[in-house]
Amino acid sequence: MIAEAGLAALWFAAALALLQLLAAGLGLRMQARTSGGELIAAVRPVAIVQGLLAALSFALLITLFVQSDMSVLLVAQNSHSAKPMLYKIAGAWGNHEGSMLLWVTVLALSGGAIALLERQLDRATLTATLGAQAAIALGFYAFLLIASNPFARLDPAAVDGLGLNPLLQDPGLAFHPPTLYFGYVGLSVAFSFAVGAMVTGVVGPAFARAMRPWVLAAWVFLTIGITAGSYWAYYELGWGGWWFWDPVENASLMPWLAATALLHSVNVLAARDGLRAWTLMLAVVAFSMSMLGTFLVRSGILTSVHAFAVDPTRGSFILVLLALYIGGALLLFALRAGTVRAGQGFDPLSREGGLVLNNLLLTVILGIVLIGTLYPILAQAMGEQLSVGPPFFNKTAGPIALVLVAAMAVGPLLKWRRDDANALLSKLTVPVAATMLGMAATFVLAPDTGWMEIAALGLAAGLTVASFAPLWKRNLLRTPLFTWGMVVAHFGIAVSLAGMAADSAFTKERLVAAVYGQPYQVGPWRVVLDGVGPAIGDNWSAVEGRVTARRDDGPAVLLRPQRRFYSSPPTDTAEAAIKTRWNGQLYAVLGEQDAQGRWQLRLWWKPFVTLIWFGGGLIALGGALSLFGRLFRERRNARRREEAE
Repeated sequence: MIAEAGLAALWFAAALALLQLLAAGLGLRMQARTSGGELIAAVRPVAIVQGLLAALSFALLITLFVQSDMSVLLVAQNSHSAKPMLYKIAGAWGNHEGSMLLWVTVLALSGGAIALLERQLDRATLTATLGAQAAIALGFYAFLLIASNPFARLDPAAVDGLGLNPLLQDPGLAFHPPTLYFGYVGLSVAFSFAVGAMVTGVVGPAFARAMRPWVLAAWVFLTIGITAGSYWAYYELGWGGWWFWDPVENASLMPWLAATALLHSVNVLAARDGLRAWTLMLAVVAFSMSMLGTFLVRSGILTSVHAFAVDPTRGSFILVLLALYIGGALLLFALRAGTVRAGQGFDPLSREGGLVLNNLLLTVILGIVLIGTLYPILAQAMGEQLSVGPPFFNKTAGPIALVLVAAMAVGPLLKWRRDDANALLSKLTVPVAATMLGMAATFVLAPDTGWMEIAALGLAAGLTVASFAPLWKRNLLRTPLFTWGMVVAHFGIAVSLAGMAADSAFTKERLVAAVYGQPYQVGPWRVVLDGVGPAIGDNWSAVEGRVTARRDDGPAVLLRPQRRFYSSPPTDTAEAAIKTRWNGQLYAVLGEQDAQGRWQLRLWWKPFVTLIWFGGGLIALGGALSLFGRLFRERRNARRREEAE
């Protein structure tokens, strides 16, 4: 009866989403009457109960996977009784139906959290926001109940399940999808806030302060998800790279770019009452990108290790939702943007002006990624096969990204409202010197390096110095936590940029047909294949190489690359062996054995590549510091207002 209870909870949650939408809409229309006030008052408790019912439904789905209930179709298709417990639980969202239930659960819980915690918005705007959130949830409830029922029974029940995709049987992928979904849904909350503000016409600092924690949280989760997904692809797929501009990778990058621009705009609106229209528009764009990402991954239109291929009916359903939500929001923006009063003005040479430039550059990069992702899909629909890969993105988005980094270094040095050019130039002396020194050092040490890598390493040095400029001449113990967050996040971008440039400029690669005992050189490492033997795990068997590597006269290190076989479902995978040192990673992948008994062995030495993910962690940490710093300040200010009353 667990499956039936989960389905019933889902139906009740959908009914409450409809009730929440109707109560919000009718209440706003009749708010001058007593009945309108009663309807508005009902919206908050309905949103809270809806979130609890959705959470119950998802918890029951996880229970079915934990119990390996093979009478449920979804469990039989995506789990196995012999799977480790972590992957049984992860199987609940490692498929199409479960992932969409996770989406709507987080969405409903977010709506309940708004209803329970939000106290800054006026009643009408909050009601409109909860109504918009209910409208989004209602579409996904309909999608699940009509086209993707996660609780469908299988009669007769399967003897055992088909298992989870082995590529997804990894701790990183157990947590990667939920973090991205938390990010996507956080952007849906920002979108609902924007819709609520457009409906009531109340756009100002209070609105921005209410929206900002959700944007920050979404941005942090997206950063974690993208960073974790990149590292998973790097070590699990055995190809030696960290980003391939895969369309599904781009589907997570595009919302992050829009969320970054939105975060800067909402900060300006909250602090200086500026960029009102920018904030509303970017909230719509950010959620549009998250919806587009959902369509790309869940519609079956793409073939990717990240995507779930499903039937075209489901893809059409999601496309209809995409058109309804985004088309409706853009129409509302077109109708209501003119009624939004302009905020406070500012000079071009000011921090606000720098943030506008930042947003423009982010928007251009977003446009490039969007075109490069969608154009092959549209061309294929018209019968033409073409590929848009890394060369296109690197040559078009790369230079603009470098300009963005330069603007990022300048931005925190600018004053609000208006700044003086001479004063700015004096502040830029040290960051510019660091940039020039970094470029010169790179050119001297590696004269064959490309200009983009030289520029990137120089800008990384300059941004590192500029990132800490807000701390100059300040009492560090009294510096607000959100200022520390900005510093850490910008420094993280410098660290990641240095890792990306170093990986591109200095990586050494070698492919050999390895003979036992014969040494092969890759970068500073001498590598020997000592032997290949069997290995076995909880739910896989493998052939495992024993590779000894030595750098100069240092101690030997052992690597054990594997070729694994999973029986359920039958799948072969290559498991890379990686040794991390302070200045890089040695990376080995074992291939097939040829007729002469030699083993294909692919080797990389990747200097400072770990800076990419270390920087990603710093970016997320900076966002988290900013989030908690803002929340603490808002709570302190609210307490002071209460004491003053």
